[in-house]
Amino acid sequence: MSKQEFLDELRKGLSSLPQSDLEERLIFYSEMIDDRVEEGLTEEEAISEIGTVNEVLSQIIEEIPLTKLVKEKVRPKRTLHMWEIVLLVLGSPIWISLLIAAFAIIFAGYAVLWSVSVSLWAIEVSLMACSLGCIVSVVIFVFQGNGFVGIAMFGAAMFCAGLSIFLFFGCKAVTKGILFLTKKMVFGVKSLILGKEDKK
Repeated sequence: MSKQEFLDELRKGLSSLPQSDLEERLIFYSEMIDDRVEEGLTEEEAISEIGTVNEVLSQIIEEIPLTKLVKEKVRPKRTLHMWEIVLLVLGSPIWISLLIAAFAIIFAGYAVLWSVSVSLWAIEVSLMACSLGCIVSVVIFVFQGNGFVGIAMFGAAMFCAGLSIFLFFGCKAVTKGILFLTKKMVFGVKSLILGKEDKK
């Protein structure tokens, strides 16, 4: 793939970005290829070092704030006719209600995911507190002369400590999974916005 083909593919993939951002990215990658060519590589070798167009697009999409893409998508490309404005206003009770409902459902699903993580961490903290409480009880029962109860409390402390250690790794994995899922969802929304723009 030549430099021009690479830049053309990049331009096509980023067509829904604001023009200034698009030009900035194209100039950046053009200079990167030129620098590598000056070091003695061919255009094809320089481009293969940078990565495929899809890899570069994925990296750029991850870096772009979602708000910037949404602003660009929402901004009208032309002025609206009077009849379009009237239809938007008359239909607003329906489409605004549906939009609010859609956002509420998405937010509720996301909140449920995080509530699972928060609940698991709450159980983790409770087990650790229970373990510490049992250890304090061991000391109190031993000083009161209740050795058997102290031994039982020591067993409970070890049980709670073991469970908290086991649960810690589960909590960590769930939290990482939710963060990974969040990142993928944001990436998917960005790709959807850019992809829809490309089809027009």
